[in-house]
Amino acid sequence: MWRIAIIDDDRQVLQGMKCAIPWEELNAECVGEALTGADGLKMVLEVQPDIVITDIYMPVMNGIDMIERLREDEFRGKIIILSGYSDFEFARQALRFQVSDYVSKPISLQTLNSVLTKVIRELTDEEEQRMKQVDLAQKLSMYEPFVQKEWVQSAVAGTLSSKWNESMLPPQFRNWQNQTHLVLGIEIVRDLRANEVLLTDWNLFRFAVSNIVSELAGEQFEGFEYTNLHSTRSALLLHLEPDEEYTDSLEKLSKLSTRIIESIRAHLKLTVRVGIGTIKSNWTDIPDSTEEAFRAMDLKEQRPTPIYDVFMYNSAAKGEKETASIRPVKFYSELAGAIKVSQEVRAYEIITAYLEVIKRDMESITPDYLQMLAGELWGIFAYCLYEVGMVLDDMFPNEQVVMEMAGITKPEHLAKWLNDKISVICTSREFKGNSKHQQVVDSMIQYIHEHYMDDINLIDFTSKVYISRNYLAIIFKNATGETFNNYLTRVRIEKAKELLMERNMLVYEVAKRVGYKNVPYFSNLFKKYTGMNPTDLVK
Repeated sequence: MWRIAIIDDDRQVLQGMKCAIPWEELNAECVGEALTGADGLKMVLEVQPDIVITDIYMPVMNGIDMIERLREDEFRGKIIILSGYSDFEFARQALRFQVSDYVSKPISLQTLNSVLTKVIRELTDEEEQRMKQVDLAQKLSMYEPFVQKEWVQSAVAGTLSSKWNESMLPPQFRNWQNQTHLVLGIEIVRDLRANEVLLTDWNLFRFAVSNIVSELAGEQFEGFEYTNLHSTRSALLLHLEPDEEYTDSLEKLSKLSTRIIESIRAHLKLTVRVGIGTIKSNWTDIPDSTEEAFRAMDLKEQRPTPIYDVFMYNSAAKGEKETASIRPVKFYSELAGAIKVSQEVRAYEIITAYLEVIKRDMESITPDYLQMLAGELWGIFAYCLYEVGMVLDDMFPNEQVVMEMAGITKPEHLAKWLNDKISVICTSREFKGNSKHQQVVDSMIQYIHEHYMDDINLIDFTSKVYISRNYLAIIFKNATGETFNNYLTRVRIEKAKELLMERNMLVYEVAKRVGYKNVPYFSNLFKKYTGMNPTDLVK
């Protein structure tokens, strides 16, 4: 029920309005009255009505001064001025204080009812919008853990946007500024046991590995994050105290690494190996520690204990220069992201740039290395496609792929082979028509057709489908050929054409019906999309 207060120094006018207002019809009630601006100010601040009807010329404090004080005290209700004087200066000041209406006395019952109906409609619209914002905030709070995981993964892999810097760390990660950081790289070895695991079961195994590693890390370190990277690789990001030396941490790190290997072998019957990067004093250097950890594994660098596959990065090793420029973890993460959303051109660019770095910075590129890289990438493709509802083996027979990999002896061969495969994947009917992404787009399209008249935008969907806004925009455009906003506008304009051709509504009524409050803006859009003015259809 809407709460209305009335302020007027004429008691007869005040009582007359109380009797004349159709309270029940408006779903409203009178919650306060006053005869002076000073009493009105006190009363309004106490009862906080939704609507205030006030005179201007009153003793002790006039209406304009009262309204100014109310706004200073952050009163957000609607205010209607009912004055016996047509004073332009007062009207101008009233607008400055966001008064909803300025009406001259005497006022007819019909006009009073019309003004109140309009203001209550505004309140209703604002309340609906507020509830939408509350609902969206709740949904976004549910989505927050997924956003955090995505952010941590990007921070570890080195794929964060360049806009991030120390002053822009998300609030929950601000403590990173006062700590040092180190990454443990974890990789499931592709042995006979791992090859027996079905692709559909890998998510369960990855979840189990996450639980095991997190539990063990929590026993020795207060601050850490675990994140999956790609294929069979994951990372444990550890946060240390600034005065903690690398050599002092080695025993703890070595013990944690061996326990991870033993526990995963015991519980999951999987073999893993662990790489240990070096400590970084700045959180922006975390990706360097990640690359070092996996570099240590690839080169089988120094082992703390000979019986476990735990490798420590040797900063004095010959490969230090290569680690600085050849960043496979970042490359794999960027390529996986492009494949998931069918960014074919972007995938080509990532591959070309990476191979150029390899050719420039590696002393020699052997066929074995290129074939190993092809195998790693093929595994990533398989996981990416599985996440969008496809099975890579259904598109490319395994025997054929193995033969093709054996023929890769030069970077150019690898580039062509990858580009050909990506082209087939991204243009396949399965990828565009039968993936999980298509189901998401179909639900968005249905929602647009049902709610085109509402204030909807792309971010409303992110909390429902657990896909970031940028990825969702790409997915939608890939599936429909249009941006989300263009598609929504086209649906609205098509509906507006139907309504106008029925000739039962005026142009401004049609504009509001299809979601546009600004009639000139609607008319411009209508002409842009149809080539004619909306008025042409109602003649």
